[in-house]
Amino acid sequence: MKTPGISGFQLLDLHDFPGQGTALVGLLNAFWESKGILTGEEFREFCAPVVPLLRFPKAVYTNNETFEAQIELCNYGKDELKNSTLSWEITADGRSLGKGKTPTAALAFGHNGGLGKISLPLQQVTNASKLEVCLSLDGTAYRNRWNVWVYPSSVDTKWGDVKYTRNYDEAMALLKKGEKVLFNPDWRTLQGIEGKFVPVFWSPVHFPNQAGTMGVLCNPTHPALADFPTDMHTDWQWWDLNINSTTLVVDSLQGGAPVVEMVDNFVHNRRLASLYEGRVGEGKLMLATFDLQTALDKRPVARQMLYSILNYMNSEEFAPTPVEGLDKIKGMFGTARNQKQSAKGIY
Repeated sequence: MKTPGISGFQLLDLHDFPGQGTALVGLLNAFWESKGILTGEEFREFCAPVVPLLRFPKAVYTNNETFEAQIELCNYGKDELKNSTLSWEITADGRSLGKGKTPTAALAFGHNGGLGKISLPLQQVTNASKLEVCLSLDGTAYRNRWNVWVYPSSVDTKWGDVKYTRNYDEAMALLKKGEKVLFNPDWRTLQGIEGKFVPVFWSPVHFPNQAGTMGVLCNPTHPALADFPTDMHTDWQWWDLNINSTTLVVDSLQGGAPVVEMVDNFVHNRRLASLYEGRVGEGKLMLATFDLQTALDKRPVARQMLYSILNYMNSEEFAPTPVEGLDKIKGMFGTARNQKQSAKGIY
C-alpha cells in the first residue's frame, strides 16, 4: 500500500491451502476457522478501504537515536477525504512517550505520501522496551499500529561467576567442576538447521531449499528473558539473532528445558532449540546457539540477549533441572573452528 500508483494486490488465500503438500499461508485454517492469530478488527487496521501508513527505516533502535517516520495514507474508500487530521502516539507498556497531530487539506484516492513527520528522541527509554506506534484518522475507526524496539546504547554486562566457552570439551570440563557455563558454540560450524527469520512458505517436499522452521516459540515471562522484551513468537527484534544462528535438533536430550525453541516445519516435527538450560552433575549449563560473540557494539539485540542471559545465570532463579544426552549430540558442535574463547574475548 506504500507503493505510489499501485493498482491493488492479491492474497494467495485467506485460509491454509490443503493441496500440493500443504501450504500454511492462511490467516484462517483449512476449515476457514480462526487460528487465533488476530481478529477481524485487527486485520482491518492494515487492510481496509482507508489505511494510515508509516514509512520508517528500521524496527530496532538504541536510546541514543531518534525515531523518525514519514506519515502516509492509502485511500480506496468511496470518497476523497477533506480537512482531516491524523493523530499519532508512541507508547511503552501503556505509558505515552510522545504524541502529535497532522492536519491534511485533502486525501485523494490512492496513495497519499509526505503528509507529515514523526520525530521522537529515545533518550527517555532507559530500559530495553517494545514501543507501539499508533497512527489514526480522527473521527473514524481507521488506525494502524507498529512495534519498534529500543535498547540501551550501552549495558553494564556482569559476568559474575559465569564461565564462557565455545568448545564442547571445555564446557563439559567446567561443568564437571560445578561451574556455571554459558556454552556458545560457533553457529557457523554447528550441524543443525540454518537459522531463518522467515517461516516455511509451502511444502518443503516441493520447495526443499527454503526455511526449515516456523519461527520462535518462547515463554516471555521466563527469567532468562526478563531483560529482553518479547512475545511468545517471532517479531522483528528476532531478525539478527535468527539469521546469525543454527538451530539444534534436541530430540535426544532428556531433562533440562528449552528457553527459546524454534517450531519445526510440518514435515519433520522435531524438537528444536536455540537456547537450552540444564544441570550437568553439579554444574549449570546454558547452551546458546545464537551468535552472542561477534561485533556486539554494532548488534544491540544480541548484546541485550547476552545481558539478559547473564543476569539470569547470576541469580538464584538459575536452578535448571538435570539434563542428559549431551554426549549424543556432541558431534553437532564441530571441532575445527571451536577454539577456546574467554569471556573477555567477546569484547
